[in-house]
Amino acid sequence: MKFTISREVLLQPLSQVIGVVERRQTLPVLANFMLVARDGRLTVTGTDMEVELISSVPADVNQDGEITIPARKLVDIIKALPDGSSITFSVSDEKATLSAGRSRFTLSTLPASEFPATDQVEALEKIVVAEATLKKMMDKTSFAMANQDVRYYLNGLLFDFNDQQLRAIATDGHRLAICDLDSSIEISSDRQLIVPRKGVLELSRMLASDGEEVTLAIGRNHIRLVKGDTTFTSKLIDGRFPDYKAVIPVGADKQMLVDKNTFIQALQRAAILSNEKYKGVRLEAAGSTIKIVAHNPQHEEAVEEIEAEFNFDRLAVGFNVTYLLDALMAIDTEQVSLELKDANSSCLVSAPDSDVNRHVVMPLKL
Repeated sequence: MKFTISREVLLQPLSQVIGVVERRQTLPVLANFMLVARDGRLTVTGTDMEVELISSVPADVNQDGEITIPARKLVDIIKALPDGSSITFSVSDEKATLSAGRSRFTLSTLPASEFPATDQVEALEKIVVAEATLKKMMDKTSFAMANQDVRYYLNGLLFDFNDQQLRAIATDGHRLAICDLDSSIEISSDRQLIVPRKGVLELSRMLASDGEEVTLAIGRNHIRLVKGDTTFTSKLIDGRFPDYKAVIPVGADKQMLVDKNTFIQALQRAAILSNEKYKGVRLEAAGSTIKIVAHNPQHEEAVEEIEAEFNFDRLAVGFNVTYLLDALMAIDTEQVSLELKDANSSCLVSAPDSDVNRHVVMPLKL
């Protein structure tokens, strides 16, 4: 195996694929990239057995071949080389040699036969969606995914295809984020699928905010997206997502309308003196203002007051300030609406005249 390639061309697929390679591995080969040089192209593959990324670029291939090589060491070497370097890569005696100018590096390898192959995705459904819309849906909800929760089905993002619509939902049991796709999609039957946390983060990183349309191929156990020379494949979480519709507050007759940026800044200042463990803030609504109060075990206190509009006389409710800030930052409008029934009920955070992007935050007893 031997090929020549420029530093900048090689850095592109390496940077794209390195995200799926875990630092701690049960199998040594999973810490490696698989490199395949064939037909004038170099293909780089990385996987953690759950998410796989494949990216290919043109290369001057002198001898076809395939090998696996330590991923992070290779990325660090290529990044450290001078701009415009021409790199020659060759393999012999189970060692890979990388030369650029007066620099030479010899790296250990493992056979390509040890690298796990991803199952073929038999597409049951293909869905065409605008790249920017898909990215926006994921970015507006993914922050609410659980992280290493024993309820494994919460450690991912639910895509709910129903009534010709696509909806993304995430929850960690304390909050819920929902974002709807605002255009019809072609789908033969309603279905739900849960993409694992790592797959969601890598897919979001891969998508652009101003891109073209992309095609999602959905199989029984996998989801696949091809964009240009990069192929993303992720296993799906085999589990039953909770009934998220039952969590959305019904009959929340108390509404607060506030300026989003003013509210966010006041919460951020108050959060500095909140309890580090619970991150609790208390909202006291009365007259035409909301008083934001935070305490901590050192008997320190922060008090902020902001203007607001209500349709009730008086209410005091506590929230985890981080959850509330995440929800507010995901809303695009200048004003935000907070709706709830009482101090013990969950709060619905949304734009005043739209339910495309909704967030539910559970109250905190302070």
